[in-house]
Order: sequence, then structure tokens, then C-alpha cells
Amino acid sequence: MNLNRILTLTLGAFVATAVFTQAQTPALRTGPGVQAPQDAREPDVLKTCKVPPPAPGGRGPGGPGRGPAPAAGARDYKVTEIPGVIAAGQQWKEVWHVMGNNADGIIGTKDGGLLIAQNDKSEVVKLDANGQTSVAYTGLNTSGALSQNRKGALFVNNRGLNANIEQLLPKRGNFANKMNGDSFDCIGGVLNDLMADSKGGVYFTMGGLFYANPKGVVTKYGNDLRTNGIILSRDEKTLFVTNGTTLAAFDVQKDGSLTNQREFAKWENGGGDGSAIDTEGRIYVTANPGVHVIGPDGKYLGLIPTPHGLISTAFSGKDKKTLYVVARENATNEDWILAIPMLSTGFKGRMK
Repeated sequence: MNLNRILTLTLGAFVATAVFTQAQTPALRTGPGVQAPQDAREPDVLKTCKVPPPAPGGRGPGGPGRGPAPAAGARDYKVTEIPGVIAAGQQWKEVWHVMGNNADGIIGTKDGGLLIAQNDKSEVVKLDANGQTSVAYTGLNTSGALSQNRKGALFVNNRGLNANIEQLLPKRGNFANKMNGDSFDCIGGVLNDLMADSKGGVYFTMGGLFYANPKGVVTKYGNDLRTNGIILSRDEKTLFVTNGTTLAAFDVQKDGSLTNQREFAKWENGGGDGSAIDTEGRIYVTANPGVHVIGPDGKYLGLIPTPHGLISTAFSGKDKKTLYVVARENATNEDWILAIPMLSTGFKGRMK
């Protein structure tokens, strides 16, 4: 074999190998639109941590506590009566559909619409009562959930690298992004859900349970928690947080600190995710099978089944008599907003 032939074959093999290697190597991902644990730059940020994050088990989209991924495709369901909550035979109606991880952390609006956080697009959109959307806020960093307190202060959590809680109203700016001098990324996992209180502080979940006081100083609370969704009672004297297939409760002190952790409620399947509350103090918790309904005394009242697994919920619509949910299909990477008429009424003292 002559030299030119050898060189040609060798060069061809090199090019083929390079092309194959490039095809097999995933592109490095970075945000906005990419959650911090999947961001290629995260190792550089973690090098700055005085207290390193825990091992990455359970990290990734959604965080711990959500339970197994729902099976692909719509499933059959039948709504049975839950007295005072929902009538038998009600059906979920699709009011919005979007591709990608672009619907989460919903809250109601005064005009009967919804605000929706969009992870991939790093925006917040407004869905009006007629099902039309408009962009409400841009320039976010992988936005994941919203909360508005009874005084009108609006917050969003940003799940991208250099995660933070951002205030959107009455003025926009960073509210909290450090704990004991470390970046939120040093906590580990994904900044998940949040609940703003009337004192000006924000409770949030990120694997565990945390409170950012009105000055943005962050303290961790609770033991042995696998947190996700979070909600305050109507009088803000009790904080509820999902903990796998249970709901944990804490007493809220005058300064926003938490005491007296206890198990408040338990259900059979589907790790709890988002949550909402009605005028009677009943708590609604989303999970894979649907919406679990918990009485104000902690008694399990029943399940409102859904055609898809769920990640978020809120009351809105006329007189807050409609329950909205975010349904997610991981297999096809798409989200829906579904709605169902209720006998119960969402709590009107705040947006959620």
C-alpha cells in the first residue's frame, strides 16, 4: 500500500472518529433556562462554597419529594364527590398548552387569570380568563414558582446558576441569594417553591425548608424533610410543607421563625408537590395521581384525579371557584393548564 493511500485512510479514520466523538458528546449546557445542577458552570460556583453542598442524590428538575415520574399519555379518570369541595362527574378542561418546561408555580390574579413561571423561557406569562397569554416579566433566570403576599409584594424564584429569590413588585430586584455568606447553589439541589408572608419575608423549599426574613437573611428549619410545595394557613400562624407523602406543619412565630414541627396529614401515593388553600382552610396538594384534599384538621378528604401527573395548583376564575393545575408530561416535554369547577372557594385574603 503506497504512502498516499495510507495517509488518506488514516486521515479519513481520524475525521470519522472526531465526528463520531462529537456526536456522542453532549453539548455543554448553560442558562438562563437551565437549572443550576445541569449547568456546565456549576462546578466553578461550588468551588467558592464555605460549606459544600451534599451529595447530588435526588437533585435535578423538580427536586426530591415528587415521587415517580408519571406514565406517558393521558389516562382515564373519574371524579367522585368530596362534600363541600367538588361534585361528582366534573371534568378537567384544558385551557392552555405549551411545549417545554414552561409552566410551574402558578398563582391567581385579581381578574380571574393566572401568572405562570416559565423555566425554559425564563419569563412569567399572564394567562387571562379567556385563555390568552401575554408576557408579564422577562429577563429572569430559569424561573420556577411565584408567590404574592396580601400586601401585593410579588416574588419569583430563579432556579438557574446563582439561584435567587427575586422581587417583582412593588419594585424589582434581588431579595435573597445567600445563606451564611454562601450562594444558594451551595445548599444543593433546585430552588423549588416559595410562600411570601405579610411580614415581607419569604419561605422557600430547596431540599429542605428555609425562611428569608424581610431583610433577606436566610435561616433553615426542620428535620428529616424532603420538601417541595409550601403554603401558609389563612391566618399565617401555621406553615405547611410537603414531605413525600405527608404534610408537615410548623407554628409561625411573630418574627417568622418556625417551631413545633409535626406531621399534619398523610396520603397513600404520589409525593406531594404544589399546594393551595380554600376559604375553609382545606389544603390542596398536587401529586402524580391528582389533587389530594386535606381538611383543616388534617383529615384526608379524598383525591380529585387528573388525566396527567401534576406539579402546581391555584384557585382563580370568577369568585375563585375554579381550581387550576399544571399538568406535566416528562416523556413528551410539555405542560398543560387544566381547570375544573369547584364547590369550594379559594382563599380570598391573598393570591394563594
